[in-house]
Amino acid sequence: MADALDFEKPLLELENRIAELRADGGPHARGDEIARLEERLARLRQRTYASLTAWQRTQLARHPKRPRTLDYVRLLIEEFVELHGDRVFGDDKAVVGGLGRFDGQSVVVLGHQKGRDTRENLARNFGMPHPEGYRKALRLMKLAEKFAKPVLTFIDTPGAYPGVGAEERGQGEAIARNLREMAGLRTPLIAVVIGEGGSGGALAIGVGNRVLMLEYAIYSVISPEGCAAILWGDRAKAPEASELMRITAPDMLRFGVVDAIVPEPQGGAHRDWEGAAGGLRAVLRDQLWQLRSKSADDLVRERYEKFRRIGVWQEESLPAGQG
Repeated sequence: MADALDFEKPLLELENRIAELRADGGPHARGDEIARLEERLARLRQRTYASLTAWQRTQLARHPKRPRTLDYVRLLIEEFVELHGDRVFGDDKAVVGGLGRFDGQSVVVLGHQKGRDTRENLARNFGMPHPEGYRKALRLMKLAEKFAKPVLTFIDTPGAYPGVGAEERGQGEAIARNLREMAGLRTPLIAVVIGEGGSGGALAIGVGNRVLMLEYAIYSVISPEGCAAILWGDRAKAPEASELMRITAPDMLRFGVVDAIVPEPQGGAHRDWEGAAGGLRAVLRDQLWQLRSKSADDLVRERYEKFRRIGVWQEESLPAGQG
């Protein structure tokens, strides 16, 4: 149970006990006891995942076995050809993308890519892109626009890399340019938050006509640890911060930040990659079908209006003579 989260351990203990009984008894295992334990397991699963806290959802969003962008590409995209480089500085492995076919339709796919172990995480910079990663993403989106192909983006990053080198190479400019260009992109764009959606690093590939979010993903302006450090000077208060920040999928749907929540298999996407991809496939197919008949002008207008509606503001007039 090395990768088990604290709240998952009682479930895994029951699952292991059931597996042991089946192995010990062969085809004539102790059926009554197994049935009783399976019923208990089903009740415990339902109760556990129906009442997850924001911090527990954050832990699921970060689970080391959760499927990454390239896992979804393998499960959803046919004839995928990865493209590399931003034609300015280099190739950022924290962002992956290329050409492929989804449900028989040619698409451009891109997303953040975390590693699966320490070595790969170092190579992928823990899914935190440098500016060349965002410039690569923009190059692919403009390629999609040129050939009138839909864009699918997969969001899964703690945030853009904040190092000195990234800032020297124009991290802020790269993110801002992506936001501007996506706002006017004349082809359908669907963004999916598959894990962590962290700050501008997530939004830099997330200005979509449709924004979807997996059930146990999170989307936030800052990490719970970062928020806790700023507010209380104590990163250990991240669980408390996550509750106050309203970062879960139901929160994002209620605020109008995302358009739909994609259900995950019971226990989370990390427990059933194929099931998670199958659920996402159905939603993507439906959303692409809705967008395919819209003109380029309508796509741009609706995308602009969608993001203008997010948030709350109030305009006040200055008293006469103070304008």
